[in-house]
Amino acid sequence: MVKPILKWAGGKSSLLGEIVERLPTYVHHQDFCLVEPFVGGGAVSIWALVNLPHLRQVVINDVNHDLTNVYQTIKATPDKLIDELASLQKEYDELTELDDKKPYYYHKRDLFNCRLSSPVLQAALFIFLNKTAFNGLYRVNKNNQFNVPIGSYKKPKILDKELILSLSEKMQKVQILSGDFGEVLAHLPNDLPCVFYIDPPYRPISETASFTAYADGGFNDDEQKRLADFCKKLDRLGYDFILSNSDPKNHDNNDDFFDELYREFCIERVPVNRAISARSTGRKAVTELLISNGKMV
Repeated sequence: MVKPILKWAGGKSSLLGEIVERLPTYVHHQDFCLVEPFVGGGAVSIWALVNLPHLRQVVINDVNHDLTNVYQTIKATPDKLIDELASLQKEYDELTELDDKKPYYYHKRDLFNCRLSSPVLQAALFIFLNKTAFNGLYRVNKNNQFNVPIGSYKKPKILDKELILSLSEKMQKVQILSGDFGEVLAHLPNDLPCVFYIDPPYRPISETASFTAYADGGFNDDEQKRLADFCKKLDRLGYDFILSNSDPKNHDNNDDFFDELYREFCIERVPVNRAISARSTGRKAVTELLISNGKMV
């Protein structure tokens, strides 16, 4: 089964059905390109690569260079990545107690944060940390240092050889960018209609609930407004888009931030279960926003 290789805060596996239902009908009978300016865990692109035979090209982008390096490595040199992960898996499994695993984990975290290793080793370290860190969370501080503590997993699956090889095969039609979301417009094909799925860092629904530190730059309300302008530009250019974000009304029913920002588009509220939370009590049903430019099913 081809699926996302990373556990990702805000990953779209639970919302995938709702997103797929809102894709324009032509994706099922004519060639097209899917564009993800904030690829994250890549659940939507990976689903499309597997399930939509008319998908001819995918353009993925993320400002997180460490993340896009993982995808580039899977695409270009899967065998070398597998070799590195096999070594990490073997060494980690030989440490049977958590107290023994801790120094190993923090050494690898420090090595990753130096960012002096080869792209392949950096990608392997990224995957290793994703599989062994607390809750699989990716978080960096203002100096772009990954700072998530070790998780309590006894025998995490660090290497999934079959998945890496399957993803590598599918990703041969994927163009991988790493930069600001606005830059993707310069890399679109001229001969295909483009559908955008836009999954930015979510606006926090409370002061204590924020996963926006997925990269060292952050993503504040000014960035959310700049993204809304980007969506309006897509609409003027004739591109279809679906955008997801948090629903401020979960926390404050009078918060009309997105309702005002996207008032000329279709705004829908759909129920989801949050998958990543430091406490099990934080994993509860809330609504999230799906916003489209009115050309969806």
